Amino acid sequence: MLDKDQLVPLTIGVTLLTCVLVVMGIHAYASGRAQRDAMVDRLSHTGQIPVGRHRRFRKLDRRIRRTRFGKRIEFKLAATGLDVTPGEFFVYMLATVAALWIIGQAALASFFGPIAGLLGVYAAMQFLNWQRQKRIERFINQLPELARILANATQAGLALRTALSMAADELEAPAGEELSKVASQLAVGHTIDDALAELAERLPSRELVVLVTTLVLSNKAGGTVVGALRNLTETLEERKETRREVRTQLSQVNMTAYAVPVMGVGALLLMNGVKDGALDRMTSSTIGQACVIIAFGLYALGFVLIRRMSRIDI
Repeated sequence: MLDKDQLVPLTIGVTLLTCVLVVMGIHAYASGRAQRDAMVDRLSHTGQIPVGRHRRFRKLDRRIRRTRFGKRIEFKLAATGLDVTPGEFFVYMLATVAALWIIGQAALASFFGPIAGLLGVYAAMQFLNWQRQKRIERFINQLPELARILANATQAGLALRTALSMAADELEAPAGEELSKVASQLAVGHTIDDALAELAERLPSRELVVLVTTLVLSNKAGGTVVGALRNLTETLEERKETRREVRTQLSQVNMTAYAVPVMGVGALLLMNGVKDGALDRMTSSTIGQACVIIAFGLYALGFVLIRRMSRIDI
């Protein structure tokens, strides 16, 4: 046991050591923060980190990014090209769910509030998928021009890394933006295989997979890149025209898929408009609620089946 004469100096020593450690920690944190700000400022001036708008909900964004849901949202947002963080998207989705919940309760009945809220979550996810697919389609339309630029640059004696950087400067978005990411990855030491594979993962399509495979194999084996890219350019042009024709032929079927559930919601509004309070009385019983859920399930099933039948992979 320590007596009082030994306990006092020990307490003072531990206190002083704690204060020194706290001061050192604060100094290390301030120094690291200053180095980070200086690096961001330097990279922003060189164009490697674009100077964007002020980000909202930063604390929420950091928490969401640590979750599996946040990682999925971040990956989808990166593929869509939208200037939105996962935290901002989550807040906007909650606002949409709350608005649809209130509208569903006010326009139909209180039972339809949660259903409208779930519809808001589904709509938010489908919006990301739609934006991603839209960006993929635009990128596919630029693939013939991309293959042509790479073939010309390779024929002129440029390396594949230089040809990709040149294509990033000449092409518009989204191909220019995606190739800029590839060029940035190559600049910091990534291999061509890894950078192109990540590009194909962000924007999955058969055309891009064929292009990436051609570039990777030609880069490894040292084959005739120019001839392969020339042939690939013609093939991509033909596939582009075929996809446009198929999309035109299936436009009416796709509109039917969206018209079916809209007609169901319109029938509910019409029923409630003809006799005020009809939906409240219908959903006040368990049988009525079950019928409504079954009806919505059948509309959703019809939507999915029509979309599946109209999907043609080229």
